[in-house]
Amino acid sequence: MRLFQNSGTTSNYYSRLASLTQPEDLFEAQKQAFLHDRYGASHLLKPVLENAPEVFFTNGDDERLQRAWAQENGLRDDTPLADILLAQIEANRTEVFYNLDPIRFDSVFLKRLPGHVKRTIAWRAAPGKSDLFGYDLVVSNFPSIRADYESMGIRTAEFFPAHDPELDAYADNDDRDIDVLFFGGFSRHHQRRREILDTVARLGDRYRVVFHLDNSRYTRLAETPLGWFGPLAAVRRPISIRRVAKPPVFGREMYAQLSRAKIVINAAIDMAGGDRGNMRCFEAMGAGALLLTDPGNYPPGMVDGRTMSVYADAKVAVGFIEQSLSDGSWRNIAAASHSMIRSEYSKEKQMAKFLTLV
Repeated sequence: MRLFQNSGTTSNYYSRLASLTQPEDLFEAQKQAFLHDRYGASHLLKPVLENAPEVFFTNGDDERLQRAWAQENGLRDDTPLADILLAQIEANRTEVFYNLDPIRFDSVFLKRLPGHVKRTIAWRAAPGKSDLFGYDLVVSNFPSIRADYESMGIRTAEFFPAHDPELDAYADNDDRDIDVLFFGGFSRHHQRRREILDTVARLGDRYRVVFHLDNSRYTRLAETPLGWFGPLAAVRRPISIRRVAKPPVFGREMYAQLSRAKIVINAAIDMAGGDRGNMRCFEAMGAGALLLTDPGNYPPGMVDGRTMSVYADAKVAVGFIEQSLSDGSWRNIAAASHSMIRSEYSKEKQMAKFLTLV
């Protein structure tokens, strides 16, 4: 099976990615730097991470990466990114196209695929009326989102992120000097997070609390006198959060921080509905930290009191943090969660499931 997996990055990650490569690096060197950094590795299939010869991987939205391939393969400097991706699919003689970025490369793009592409699969874990009708299958681990797409006439299937085995070395770290850790966004779309983060951040005077925040582009302005009133107030961070806030980290830098953490806080964004089990859950468990998370419908194996802990509200979360740090009980759940995620959500099982979908 000739497989092509396309992914994507975020604008905040570009600066880190640039620091891992040299300006003159060719396509393969840039791609390997990305894969080694493990950004989004829970979604990357095992043959991609193992550089299987029949598999092609790229980030179709990474202009520097894609233009390197285009130059090496005789395409014009002004070739659109969609055309570059199409040329890569043709060069790979792709049979199965698995796309993690179906909003950018939607049904319009699919109509241009060559005849040797026999199966198109898209990952989509967000709601909305996206143009996914051209895909043979849309996969996600969120039942309610799959139900929404099914109601539109789109065929879906259950599929999960997987444990990145590279995290096992990070999980072995016993020198965990961060008591409570959080990664994530803070914008007007994250008001549900605001109360829990504000309350937990107030523990910063007694414990080491670290929040790596990917802020809204309006946050800096919101925290000036101009932002005290009006719509920008919704993205202004409380003083408690600002005191423990650090810049966002990605890839292996994020893995390193997870390896230092005793407890990792998870809080769903406002659009998530009742389903839970985002990538952060897999990463926290995989790194040997205790996942403290909000209530909802979690994937099999993620069980309150056994492999994670659920807080009903901010007060409960703080009480649990204080108790589990005091008596060291966080370690037992963290160890159980790491064992579970390694066995139940391995890369081997993820790939076996993918093959059944194909």
